Amino acid sequence: MGMFGAIDAAASGLTAERLRMDVISNNIANVNTTRTAEGGAYRRQMVVFAPRENETTFAQMLSENLNSGSGVRVVGIRKDDSPTRKVYDPAHPDANKDGYVEMPNINTVTEMVDMITATRGYEANVTVLNAAKSMALKALEIGK
Repeated sequence: MGMFGAIDAAASGLTAERLRMDVISNNIANVNTTRTAEGGAYRRQMVVFAPRENETTFAQMLSENLNSGSGVRVVGIRKDDSPTRKVYDPAHPDANKDGYVEMPNINTVTEMVDMITATRGYEANVTVLNAAKSMALKALEIGK
């Protein structure tokens, strides 16, 4: 992989991790949402990643002999099918006849751990991007 391939792979990772952080933030914001447009409690969402393959990259535009298939892409955002929580609160407007409210299947601790790992992934990609940029600048200085 050449210099531009490293930049391209890191850029795809930055984009994917940013989307992951956005989805996690949305999950945390909806931890108490009991009513959605689809009906029922909010369901936790998760980002699904896959390796990029056979996509035209910035590196390929500059040179056809660089390796392709580097980086990551977002395949989709899927809902978690784990069961929702039942909380006894007969005064809640969404309580059923037995007084239980269907709450989202979100665990705040899990979401915070996922947020930390997404942040660390983002930081790692920034480090790769800065290292590739630094190498490019040093390579340009060779000709001086």
